Amino acid sequence: MGGLRRLVGPPAEIAERLRREVRDRVHLPITVGVARTKFLAKVASGVAKPDGLLVVAPDAELAFLHPLPVERLWGVGPVTAAKLRERRIRTVGEVARLGEAALVSLLGAGAGRHLHALAHNRDPRAVQVGRRRGSMGAQHALGRTPHASTELDAILAGLVDRVSRRMRAAGRSGRTVVLRLRFGDYTRATRSHTVGKATADTTPLLAAARALLRTALPEIDRRGVTLIGVSVGNLDDNPVQPELPFQPDSGSDLDAAVDAVRDRFGSAALTRAVLLGREPGVEMPLLPD
Repeated sequence: MGGLRRLVGPPAEIAERLRREVRDRVHLPITVGVARTKFLAKVASGVAKPDGLLVVAPDAELAFLHPLPVERLWGVGPVTAAKLRERRIRTVGEVARLGEAALVSLLGAGAGRHLHALAHNRDPRAVQVGRRRGSMGAQHALGRTPHASTELDAILAGLVDRVSRRMRAAGRSGRTVVLRLRFGDYTRATRSHTVGKATADTTPLLAAARALLRTALPEIDRRGVTLIGVSVGNLDDNPVQPELPFQPDSGSDLDAAVDAVRDRFGSAALTRAVLLGREPGVEMPLLPD
């Protein structure tokens, strides 16, 4: 499935169009918060959950923020919330009225200044645009029934195929392969391996992912697995320098031929033999890299 379109227009209109497009294409709800600062946009998104759009106008920021519970402040966990509530400080507005010196005395210099600034919606972090993602990945949710190692290997191959194709389409190469697992008891684990040189070729990335899966199989046998994912990090925008002496690379040529067929006839036009008859899982639409 291709990437989402770049949307142009007022922020609230863009957000609503984005929500509709995601719902139409993959039938999933998303929540969007729109505000002048990154912090307040995140708070607005949390308030609007599970499926909403909330726009906080610049002249209504504190009126929206101050009645909220202190837990809405970034950095306030159970321990900090308990300290504040012991002193009858329950809302963001009460934090703002307490004053920076009192918060520093109560929570320490770093936390006190941080919460005082957020309670007044002071967030100097700039929104960075044009920055490319640091990793690319895909995952596949599994049922709770046991899964043979051959089945997991087939799923892994499909995920690496998907990720490496996206990397080549974006002109990216990477060095670190990460295997992500969710076990039957809902705990999670990651395994990673860094290859010798950056690549977008399917063969070396799949070999690294398979090696990680083999080391995890004893734990999977004991605990079961309900999700498997693969990502490639340490992405590089520079072309990969071929090793001397220059030799034709059958792996790269094969990837290029497969990509060309799929680009022309669709992702399902060509697949690995081990994936025939298997459900590939939902492939989420992606923002342009």
